[in-house]
Amino acid sequence: MLAAYVASTSATDPFAGLVVGERPAPEPREHWTTVDVAAASLNHHDLWSLRGVGLPDALLPMILGTDAAGTTADGRRVLVHGVIGADGHGVGPTERRSLLSERYPGTLAQQVSVPTANLLDVPDGLDLTVAACLPTAWLTAYSLLFRACDLRPGDSVLVQGAGGGVASAAIVLGVAAGLEVFATSRSAAKRERATALGATALEPGARLPRRVDGVVETVGRATWRHSVSSVRPGGTVAVAGATTGDPDAAELTRIFFQEIRVQGVTMGTRDDLAALAAFVARTGIEPPMAEVLALADAERGLRTLDAGDHFGKIVLQP
Repeated sequence: MLAAYVASTSATDPFAGLVVGERPAPEPREHWTTVDVAAASLNHHDLWSLRGVGLPDALLPMILGTDAAGTTADGRRVLVHGVIGADGHGVGPTERRSLLSERYPGTLAQQVSVPTANLLDVPDGLDLTVAACLPTAWLTAYSLLFRACDLRPGDSVLVQGAGGGVASAAIVLGVAAGLEVFATSRSAAKRERATALGATALEPGARLPRRVDGVVETVGRATWRHSVSSVRPGGTVAVAGATTGDPDAAELTRIFFQEIRVQGVTMGTRDDLAALAAFVARTGIEPPMAEVLALADAERGLRTLDAGDHFGKIVLQP
């Protein structure tokens, strides 16, 4: 089958080890199901894998990808939850948590095999290409907003770094849920897109009209001080990434004096994903998509993701 996979890793030249070519189809496995992939979306996790972060040479070659939607052999339309081992389904109770493409082949292929318990029915009326955008970035955004920050309609949130998959998802979900959403970006074009989605767009570091109830933080060093200074006393800074690296200063004095909560998030549970899919289907919101490409064009999509000039998700269709 056709797949995009890592043949070798390099911290300085990650695309040198990317191959789009033939890989063996999944073998039958007890309590696992093979899915014919209709669409798979890209995430920064794929870029980290190409750089060798969390992917040792002993596990190469490894098919990339954590997100997918498709069909099973009996025609069931399914959404793949890419977290493996969190509750033991399909792997046993002692295996530590991992994501597809870390220990087990990922979703950037014509087929993917996952624990049967990791498959969720796609709600009626939800397109499989839209569904494929949900399991990582959108699930993470959902968890950041509604689980980590515990936000409710009428609350306010600052989303740092508008344009990335998690950030754009947080804007759309927040607006749809009745939150007051502020969003930052260095790019005027991305600020315009954030405004069109219903956010109040600001330049990085700009003073907000008032402190917010929560902050969605995926940028790290470049925005951390602004995040901590922009949240109200007792509010939450929810962290799901650090694309610019760790902060130079943790701002601990402000954090303890203002009783600010810092909460880390890695994706979410199957129940969170089911709730997210239902929310998307019922509201009719759609993930912003930067590009929809053929699987054969995986390198082009990954290079676009790496450059960071896009807005929304990049989707591959086998």
